[in-house]
Amino acid sequence: MRKTATKLSRVKVNGRTMWCVTWPRIGKGRHRQFFKDKTEAETVLQQKLVEQQNYGTAGLSFNDRQRAEYLDCAEKLHPFGVTIRDAVNFYLPHLQASNRTCTAAELVDELLKVKQADGASKRYLNDLQSRLTRFSEGFDGKPVAEITALQIDEWLRSLTDKETGRRLSPVTRNNFRRVLITAFNFALGRGYCAGNPAEQSARAKEVASPVGILTVDQTARLLESAAAELVPYIAIGAFSGLRRAELERLDWREVDLQSGLIEVTASKAKSARRRFVRIKPNLARWLQPHAQLSGNVTPKDYGVLLANARDAAGIDQWPQNALRHSFASYHLANFNDAALLALELGHTNSNLVFQHYRQLVKPKQAERYWKIAPAVAGKKVVQFAAARQ
Repeated sequence: MRKTATKLSRVKVNGRTMWCVTWPRIGKGRHRQFFKDKTEAETVLQQKLVEQQNYGTAGLSFNDRQRAEYLDCAEKLHPFGVTIRDAVNFYLPHLQASNRTCTAAELVDELLKVKQADGASKRYLNDLQSRLTRFSEGFDGKPVAEITALQIDEWLRSLTDKETGRRLSPVTRNNFRRVLITAFNFALGRGYCAGNPAEQSARAKEVASPVGILTVDQTARLLESAAAELVPYIAIGAFSGLRRAELERLDWREVDLQSGLIEVTASKAKSARRRFVRIKPNLARWLQPHAQLSGNVTPKDYGVLLANARDAAGIDQWPQNALRHSFASYHLANFNDAALLALELGHTNSNLVFQHYRQLVKPKQAERYWKIAPAVAGKKVVQFAAARQ
């Protein structure tokens, strides 16, 4: 295709002789300017030829304001080693996201619907809704594309417990941050934002605290003091390490005393992965008198029953996740198999096992722990004397 040349030509316009200056346009086409006076036309022609030599063909299409703006921007970008094209490519995704963005409340509503449709557990959905509702309230009406990492930082640091008014612990604050990262990744995938500001926010420093466990004596007294319908709940928690939520959902059909396995189904596991936990000999002895073909293992009023059992056993301080942490600590000390313990706990690797449970109890204490068993089936008498040997 023939390129437009920068030139001067004589033309007829409405029967009158005129002088026309022609020069190229960016892309297709050409610019033309008409003059009655040839000298004036020749002056403009020389100006365009000089501009073409100085700025190239594309530069001819720039007016004075555009050239000044280009030079100013190029000068400001030069110290960073980037071009105007680089700057435009960087900024365009933000402009595109701004045109497609939604508010924080709309994002939360859409995310929850998608997670529910994808089969997320009720517990996970409740956690998302609880934390993200506070987020949508904190950024009420604000477009997601305009939320910055600094704003998220300030919001996370301002969070307090709704009941006590105290600032949230580092662990709880990081849990909020984790959920926000999920939400913004979803927004990024939908084109509602150009990046994930939650990932750029500061993570609170968590100071590791010792894991709290029950002593051998406390565990024995707790079982001895518990109501009959609560014994399976305590025994499975103490000697198989199921999470509280997993225990609450456990059905007797998933407790197979014959094969010696407890099945934690994917729908009931925190990790959404199916696993089996071996029933230790002492656990089997606790379960046999209470085993049923089906039905909930955990009684409906287990909270009240557990509180009564704790009072009767003289346990004033109840560590967080006491039964599960006790199981893990005594298991590692007695069986010395971190990989097996991680598998039964539902962990993906042994890192958490070594981090939290190593060297919490001595081997002799662990040996006593796994000897805690009922002396006579069906009676609340703990074979504790034998356990002390």
